[in-house]
Amino acid sequence: MSGRQGVDLGVIALPWRAREFYVTLACLAVLLAAFTFGLVAGSSRMGVGDVWATLLGSGTRSFEFIVFELRLPRVSAAIGVGLCLGLAGALTQTFSRNPLATPDILGVTSGASAGAVTAIVIGGGGYSVGASLLGFGIPVVATAGGLIAAAIVYGLSWRQGVDSFRLILIGIGATAILGGLVNYLLVRAQLTQVTAATQWMVGSLSGVSWASVWPMVVVLAVMLPLALSQSAPLTINQLGDEFSTALGVAVQRHRLLVIVAAVVLTSAAVSAAGPVEFVAFVAPQVARRLARTPRPPLLASALVGAALVLLADVSARVAFGTEIPVGIVTALIGAPYLIWLITRPNLKERA
Repeated sequence: MSGRQGVDLGVIALPWRAREFYVTLACLAVLLAAFTFGLVAGSSRMGVGDVWATLLGSGTRSFEFIVFELRLPRVSAAIGVGLCLGLAGALTQTFSRNPLATPDILGVTSGASAGAVTAIVIGGGGYSVGASLLGFGIPVVATAGGLIAAAIVYGLSWRQGVDSFRLILIGIGATAILGGLVNYLLVRAQLTQVTAATQWMVGSLSGVSWASVWPMVVVLAVMLPLALSQSAPLTINQLGDEFSTALGVAVQRHRLLVIVAAVVLTSAAVSAAGPVEFVAFVAPQVARRLARTPRPPLLASALVGAALVLLADVSARVAFGTEIPVGIVTALIGAPYLIWLITRPNLKERA
């Protein structure tokens, strides 16, 4: 930390705010505790000491199999999904200056769902399209669907630049159209296909492997520095486009970078676990209220998202007597929060 009250790494410049820093550390501590709890929870009796001894290379062979082959991939996937969605939500809510905005408005989630459902229906109801004409797995098709939908929304929003309000309205329309396409496919599909598609659309971490984790690691390694490099322009952008331009911010370039980061992060998360609802909406708002900042803090939002998804997944595994998709638990958490936020008298408060 320098005497200028901030961190300046050239491309990345972050202001120093004591409360935001300590809240970020607290979120990291909560995530570490949730990580440990996620590895301990399960039918096999393992204590905290057993888990950490195994992680450090001193566990028994059976514990190593349970931790590294069964539980750690799922816990890591939950953390990756939460980090991606929390950061994407913070970026979307900040650039749009709307606390109700999520990456869903860019068409990413609906496009990914449409792509996945199309692949499942054409591929015969399985999670691998197999020998069908598509020839790709569901995660690849879902990612492609999300990226294509977001590109179309962005292109239709362009009128000598992209206005945030116009982007949101077109995104809502595109989401409705893609939702209709999904419903049509489900109506025409066979029962086995509907079952497979519905399970994916709810959002689930069941059956994830390291193959689902590594793409998110790569995406986060690239997109997190990109997002942090836009931290200062995001703060300036809260003053409006005219003031941002006057202060030297290339508004359209900045907006494009933020949208690309949000879209890629969301696509990575959706391809791994399906559309896990409300995380991108709730995590930034929780982080902002904890840090008491005028906009969602990026790192804290990502950590809150990771802790939320991980705790929701552990609850989905152990708290209901039978395993349920993690997307149902996050919806049970996020929907009441959305209702509370909408009914607040000061809803016009900007993110």
